[in-house]
Amino acid sequence: MDRRNFIGSAALATLLPLMGGAAAIAAPRRRLLPAALAPGDTVALVSPSSATDERLSLQLTQEAMQALGFKVKTGEHYASRYGHLAGRDAGRAGDLNAMFADRQVKAIVCVRGGSGAARLLPMLDYDAIRANPKVLLGYSDVTALHCAIHARTGLVTFHGPIGAGSWNRFNVDQFRRVFFDRELMQYQNTVDAGDELVPRKNRTLTITGGKARGELIGGNLAVLTALAGSPYLPDFKGKILFLEDVSEAPYRIDRMLTTLKLMGALDAIAGFIFGECTDCDPGDGYGSLTLDQIFHDHIKPLGIPAYRGAMIGHIREQFIVPVGGRVELDADAGRFRLLEPVFGQA
Repeated sequence: MDRRNFIGSAALATLLPLMGGAAAIAAPRRRLLPAALAPGDTVALVSPSSATDERLSLQLTQEAMQALGFKVKTGEHYASRYGHLAGRDAGRAGDLNAMFADRQVKAIVCVRGGSGAARLLPMLDYDAIRANPKVLLGYSDVTALHCAIHARTGLVTFHGPIGAGSWNRFNVDQFRRVFFDRELMQYQNTVDAGDELVPRKNRTLTITGGKARGELIGGNLAVLTALAGSPYLPDFKGKILFLEDVSEAPYRIDRMLTTLKLMGALDAIAGFIFGECTDCDPGDGYGSLTLDQIFHDHIKPLGIPAYRGAMIGHIREQFIVPVGGRVELDADAGRFRLLEPVFGQA
């Protein structure tokens, strides 16, 4: 899932002054809670980004939602294709607007990520979204929707598994605890030593110790930074920023964090969580900064609680994280926990 064409390469940082830079970040909005979910509710499936190349994936997505106890409604264009996209922009945006306006639909699940959600942002009906607050679930390219909807409406949305992804035991347990039990979740990696003397899988690393409180914002690093200079980024002041990425060389991670630094975002946050950077190995050449060095250069000087290795990202088992949820971060323990409910009335 390479986003080299989507991010726009090195010119982004030089464009920021022309596009308004930090001034273009949306002003803070009052937090808006989605309605609670229950088994038997209707869930809508939409494809705001790339097309799904296998009909079986669409069938499995519907079956997974039904197995979770939901009725399923599909967007008119959710199985469409236009180039790499799941249909033309107007159709994909229309599906999202229709499902937010549909009073029977209680949640919207994105079938997959890929690329293209940012093209829809000027076409979304933010007034209708604000009037009909409901669950939106997805990750990767869906970060564009999380950022824009939270910036323009204050709605809490959910960064987590896509419909066509793995609904393994861990993800299903997360889903039920978050949406059905409405638990004030504590997000701490599962650690299984297996046959190793000491556990190696799902380990976290503290960048800077300490605790911090604030609302969560973030998602995929490449998608988030591609919104720089637009009115679709949320306010960063006092927030806990969580990030992840896939198939990005370390020099590109460095470039994107530099962009966040130059636009003032990193200096504004209260805490930092990095998930997984899957397939982010350096390419051939003279060498590369390591991720540790990149975080030491960009995050360590901020002096805020920060850690890396959270189960967030392009991985089989992943946290379902409420974008806009108020949390306490404990960087020494490598965990964060919800402080307040993230749902309104059912």
